[in-house]
Amino acid sequence: MIIGNAGSGKSTAARMIGEKLGLPVFHMDREVYWLADWVERDKADQVMQIQRIVAKDDWVLEGNNSRTFHLREARADLLIWLDVPLWLRLVRVIRRNLQQRGQSRPDMADGCVEKLHMLPGFLHFIVTTNRNSRRKQGAFFEKTALPKHRFARSSDINAFLAKLT
Repeated sequence: MIIGNAGSGKSTAARMIGEKLGLPVFHMDREVYWLADWVERDKADQVMQIQRIVAKDDWVLEGNNSRTFHLREARADLLIWLDVPLWLRLVRVIRRNLQQRGQSRPDMADGCVEKLHMLPGFLHFIVTTNRNSRRKQGAFFEKTALPKHRFARSSDINAFLAKLT
């Protein structure tokens, strides 16, 4: 179970863990949140999609949605919190948008194309939800009994991933 705010590196970490351990990887943005063309999935259906994923024997699931932390926690073996600084996340999101403009990311639902005109609104969302999201993630991290890792620097997550077998 990988959590962290937008631009923290959740999708990349999930892909790397999935490759190294031979586990299927699921992205909340692709499988849970979004339908084609940036249509948000109904909240009840989002919960059903999470339940479907975590019912599987093996998975790596990355993404936020504090309302469903408990569903993932109940079936997870490990929690990874990517608690990356806000400034770095903003840089990553801007770079990602510019590099992948006009394309759908592999971790995003089909037809959800990166568009430059959407970037200011997304950056505003990241900044205005940062404190509350980070507080919820931190509280969950502190209370969970799962084995857990918190990474605040890219070098720390990269070192963890390099040692993962």
